[in-house]
Amino acid sequence: MVCGLMYYKGIYHNFYQYNPHCALWCWGDIAWGHSVSTDLVNWIQLEPVIEPDNPSDIDGCWTGSATILSGGQPVILYTGVSIDNCQVQNLLLPRNLSDPYLREWTKAGNNPVIQPVVPGLNRSCFRDPTTGWIGPDGLWRIAVGAQLYSYTAALLYKSEDFLSWTRVDHPLYSHNLSNMWECPDFFAVLPGYNSGLDMSVAIPRGAKHALKMSVGYFDKYLIGVYDLKRDAFVPDTIVDDCRLWLRIDYGNFYASKSFFDSKKGRRIIWGWSQEADCRSDDVAKGWAGIHVSKFALIGCASYHIGIMI
Repeated sequence: MVCGLMYYKGIYHNFYQYNPHCALWCWGDIAWGHSVSTDLVNWIQLEPVIEPDNPSDIDGCWTGSATILSGGQPVILYTGVSIDNCQVQNLLLPRNLSDPYLREWTKAGNNPVIQPVVPGLNRSCFRDPTTGWIGPDGLWRIAVGAQLYSYTAALLYKSEDFLSWTRVDHPLYSHNLSNMWECPDFFAVLPGYNSGLDMSVAIPRGAKHALKMSVGYFDKYLIGVYDLKRDAFVPDTIVDDCRLWLRIDYGNFYASKSFFDSKKGRRIIWGWSQEADCRSDDVAKGWAGIHVSKFALIGCASYHIGIMI
C-alpha cells in the first residue's frame, strides 16, 4: 500500500508497506519501504526506513502519511499494531535534514503519540492517519479512520508540534451506514483552478474540499466544504449509502494517497493494485502488488474531482 508521499529538496519520496522477508502480506512482518525519484518515472529503491521493533508497532508498521511542517521539516505519522492487536499512531522523525534522500528516520521517544481512547471505539479499527493541514486556530489537524459501535468516522485530532495530540470532541465526518473507513485523505480543490493547493498554508476563499475513503475494495470521495467554525467537513450532497459515493477509479485501485507537489504546484494521487496473481506466483517472482499510475488532481466541477492522467 501507498503510505507516505512527499517532495523534499528536489527529491520525490514514496514510502510503502513492504515485507522484507518474502513477497507475502504477513501479519507482524510489515515494514516501510522507501524509493526516491527526481522525475516520478525512474525510481531508486533504498533501504527500509522502519521495521516493527517497538512495543507500539511490534505487529507491524502499517499505513500512514507524510507532512511537511511550516519550517520545511518532514515528519511521518503511521499506524502501529501492538501485541494485543491495539492500533495506535506513531511519529517518525528524520535524523539528518541535510540528506535529501532522508535515508534514516527515528521513532519518537513518546510513541505512541495517539492512542485509541475514544468511547465505543474498536481498538483494532483505528488507523491510517492523514497528512496534516492547518486548522482555523493555526494548529495542525489530522484525521484517523475509525470504527465505533454505532458508526464509522474520520476522527479529528489537533496539535501544535506533532508530538502531543488532542482529540477534537467531534469527528471531521462520520456515517452510520458504512463499513470501516481506511486510508482517509482530505485536501482542498478550487473550481476552475488548474493547480493543486497546499494544505500547510491558508486555503483561498471559494475552495472546496474532498474527503476520500477506502471502503468496500474501492476508493470513494465526497466534495464539500471545510466549515471553519464547526471544524468539520460538510458534503455538498448528502449520500446516505457510501457505496454510491463518487469513485476515484473504477479499476483495481485502493488505499490511495495524495500529496502536494511543490515543484510543479499540483496535487498528485497514487493508488495500490493488488493484481490477480496467486500467492505461489508472488513468491516465485519475488514481489506482490504495484502502485498504479499517478493522477494529477486539477480542480473540481459539478461536484467531481477533475483528474488528468
